[in-house]
Amino acid sequence: MQAQETHRERIIIIGAGPCGLAAAVELQKIGLSPIVIEKQNVVHSISRYPVYLEFFSTPENLEIDGIPFTTAGPKPTRLEALNYYRTVALRRNVRIHAFTAAERLYASPSGGFVLEARRRTGHPVRYEADFVVVATGYFDHPNLLGVPGENLPKVTHFFTEAHPYTNTDVVIVGGANSAVDAALEIERVGARVTVVHRGETLARGVKPWVLPVFMAKVDKGAVKLMLRSKVAAIAEETIDIETPDGIVTLPNDFVLAMTGFHPDRRFLSEAGVVIEPEGWPRYDDETMETNVPGLYLAGVVASRNEANEIFIESGRFHGRKIAAHLLATGRIAGVPR
Repeated sequence: MQAQETHRERIIIIGAGPCGLAAAVELQKIGLSPIVIEKQNVVHSISRYPVYLEFFSTPENLEIDGIPFTTAGPKPTRLEALNYYRTVALRRNVRIHAFTAAERLYASPSGGFVLEARRRTGHPVRYEADFVVVATGYFDHPNLLGVPGENLPKVTHFFTEAHPYTNTDVVIVGGANSAVDAALEIERVGARVTVVHRGETLARGVKPWVLPVFMAKVDKGAVKLMLRSKVAAIAEETIDIETPDGIVTLPNDFVLAMTGFHPDRRFLSEAGVVIEPEGWPRYDDETMETNVPGLYLAGVVASRNEANEIFIESGRFHGRKIAAHLLATGRIAGVPR
């Protein structure tokens, strides 16, 4: 049996995404030295983006602490973003325990919090802290289809690159940007692509410069679009689609469920955070503190109606609110650990 490793900290941050890193830098400014717990690599969510993705935002809207984000073009690419946030973490000497999964967070009887975690090797780690910032994202929690066969290896909720799908039958589920972008890239490499969407039309937020290109592919028969339809079942070599005219069975090699993601509320609930009837955690917009004193939120985990209502552009400032609140309440008096 492995001995448990224990760390005593003044403050810990769970999640090393852009918003978690931004919070760490803001807390450094008020004299704290937070440690960031990350179950994968730094900015793991961005590393899961499509290989050739280009951000909607301009570089200055993604910057942390005024560190310039220089890019070759007007919009940053995935690779440029990975390089930028990695550089910020190194330049600001952010203390990060990567590949360490947070498993349980609870209030300590003696005050503060206890975080039970586990390294990738299986080694247990215990963190004790006065304050905690939860900055977890949502990429590990996809919105499931809830149909038979969804657990087959050919089904994924992530699209990275098109090449593996050459000369295959691919069904893409969804009607927003991720589905449309994936369909165009996969069709270009010679796949037979069908897009299945339950709506009457594609999502209103589809990029206006991409929509005409996609619809031209549909009109030419290069991409098949099935609206007012949904997946009914997935088999090894086929897929059943429920349409207004009944079940349609298509030959199928791969399914890309571009159905979005959601934050994990269970972790917060177990820590004592009240989950409102509407499904989001209770916290103060001005301070980012939850109903549990000393427990704060940063980034997409604080979203309310939709997971994508908080972006890097806005979530990067949550750490500033947290730092200001800790200063204003006098909670960090004394020499920080």
